[in-house]
Amino acid sequence: MIKNKSQNKLEKEGKTAFKKGDFVEAEKLFHDAEMSYIAIGEILAAAEMANNRSVALLKADDAIKALEVVDGTDDIFAEAGDRRRQALAIGNKAAALEELGSLEEAAEAYETSATLLKEIGESDLRASVMQSLSAVQIKQGHQLQALATMQSGLENIKHPNPKQRVVKKLLQVPFNLLNRK
Repeated sequence: MIKNKSQNKLEKEGKTAFKKGDFVEAEKLFHDAEMSYIAIGEILAAAEMANNRSVALLKADDAIKALEVVDGTDDIFAEAGDRRRQALAIGNKAAALEELGSLEEAAEAYETSATLLKEIGESDLRASVMQSLSAVQIKQGHQLQALATMQSGLENIKHPNPKQRVVKKLLQVPFNLLNRK
């Protein structure tokens, strides 16, 4: 049963619970917000809440439900022409697949998300997705590919933070060694 609260209030309370680390409560509040948005025909907002639920469920160690909740939201965003949220939804799906051990599917989803983010100029978000893809590639035993992925993710960041600058420098070492003659 949805409480008599506005969708925005439910969403805000969900974000607050998430920040406090109460992922079960956050998921419940995001679910209530999602249902409330559906009731008034706000499908994009409902899809956004489903993505928030998915992230909360992953944090609460329920990857199966996280995947169920996020499934199809990327299509909703694609139909609306919202490529940024489409890419993020695909990234959320990839994270759930990774948690479930479906590494090949996760890698494909991360690659799709990264491609969309690159096309729309979201370099910082793309770097984060590429980092996740790199971690999957390491789990798959593809260490050199993981290094190249990480480097690719960092190359278009206009203002890298200190950590990103250090990682960029460190990534140059193996490639310099490989390119020596």
